[in-house]
Amino acid sequence: MAQRKFSFWGWGYEDAALDRGAQRSIAAAMSRRFGFSELEPEEGPKLDQLELRSPRFRPPSSLENLCTDEPFERARHHYGRSYRDIVRGFRRQFPNPPDWIAYPTNDTELVSILDWCTDQSIAAIPFGGGSSVVGGVEARISDRFRGAISIDLSKLDAVLEIDRESRAARIQAGIYGPALEAALRPEGLTLRHFPQSFEFSTLGGWLATRSGGHYATQNTHIDDFVESMRVVTPSGVIESRRLPGSGAGPSTDRAFLGSEGSLGVITEAWMRLQDRPRFRASTSVRFKDFEAAVGAVRAISQSALNPANCRLLDASEARNSGAGDGENAVLILGFESADHELDPWIQRAAELCRDHGGEVDESTLATRKDADASRGGAAGAWRNAFLGAPYMRDAMVAIGVISETFETAVTWDRFAEFDAALKLAVRKALQEVCGAGEVSCRFTHVYPDGPAPYYTVLAPAKRGSEIAQWDMIKQAAADAIIANGGTITHHHAVGRDHMPWYEKQRSERFGAAMGAMKLELDPGQILNPGVLIKEMR
Repeated sequence: MAQRKFSFWGWGYEDAALDRGAQRSIAAAMSRRFGFSELEPEEGPKLDQLELRSPRFRPPSSLENLCTDEPFERARHHYGRSYRDIVRGFRRQFPNPPDWIAYPTNDTELVSILDWCTDQSIAAIPFGGGSSVVGGVEARISDRFRGAISIDLSKLDAVLEIDRESRAARIQAGIYGPALEAALRPEGLTLRHFPQSFEFSTLGGWLATRSGGHYATQNTHIDDFVESMRVVTPSGVIESRRLPGSGAGPSTDRAFLGSEGSLGVITEAWMRLQDRPRFRASTSVRFKDFEAAVGAVRAISQSALNPANCRLLDASEARNSGAGDGENAVLILGFESADHELDPWIQRAAELCRDHGGEVDESTLATRKDADASRGGAAGAWRNAFLGAPYMRDAMVAIGVISETFETAVTWDRFAEFDAALKLAVRKALQEVCGAGEVSCRFTHVYPDGPAPYYTVLAPAKRGSEIAQWDMIKQAAADAIIANGGTITHHHAVGRDHMPWYEKQRSERFGAAMGAMKLELDPGQILNPGVLIKEMR
């Protein structure tokens, strides 16, 4: 069977993109929503329309067989997959392609690549699946570099060992989500980490960006599953000891989790696994009042019930996803277990919702033992919209609509004022920049001390000015997030796009300490320049 081809500019696979008919239907719906004349989709780019700069150097003969300068690969490795990236790719703008793509197959080859890059002043940008939405893989580099090479780890894609007794596995960093789960399935195990990008992202990318998974409580970040890691740096290889826990000083793993390829290249990790769930229970709850719904979610998050899914959608978000009527907020609630039935858990969660005025779908409260327990109703509608959203965003670019998201986290005591201030700032920017638009909110993760709200922006765009428009909206949102006590990112990482606000969030001395660590591990400062740590001349 022929292997499906990735899109070089958009999300996922080329053959999964929405066709012209679907794009026109979306255009008609957006025209009605914003009250302007009907939009006509523009044609997307083709590879032969691109003008890519010629490579500025050649790899040495010893590494040439590991590298390619094939135009498709250079274009695919040029950008991540944020709205800004999709627009620029759609407009055939590829000014900074990596000069070469390297595909190491083992640590020895990777060491040789990094040695060569250090010796020749070539920027080395680690590449997982390329699903970054914050400029994390783009070769925006200074002129002190001769050029850039993208280090694609997709040939390091195996599950090397499984320790069934300890429920752990040694896994190479370049493995994609579906292949990882397929390798664990025969043992009845799962990593149980499913970000929205699951199909098109890798274990190494999850670790390097401190990825957040689908599950709403307990082990929400990839950090929680790490036993140990192996990292190749320009100064040498670092491998932490595999342990269930340790109090022996600051953790080596924590230094590299979230380091976004700026300190080293993660090549493998021992990961904690779980038994595959057999029991599931889910329901949806409608709330006429969003504030009451927030109160219900807070009660659930502090109850130690620990639902697998606890996604609160405001009325607009529920309408956009097909999970609601646009009049009510909707809570998608789910539990799962490999060990026991879940009736007491979901019944108690439903009771907490009723205490806050929620209208519970009583028909779905009993435990089910089939894998599709949460695929119907509001939960199923939300899940389908969630997985299809990136393809929908590509279509929005084609019809001239800004469609993008940003996320954060804040404590419960601040949330009401935070949400009001943030929406006010974004709506003001939308009016000034686009003349119309809307912002909606959902909770992706909830903790006993606060939620992780995730905001979606929809607005009419001016063709050719989409980037400038979005940048102004994003700046208003990011400024409001920092001013009102939130984090610039809960799970989308920092990259290059979030750097101005990340520097405001972290202390200056901590930034200086990170710079010192980079100089020790990467003395030539070749690794992903400008990400997390400013270039030091």
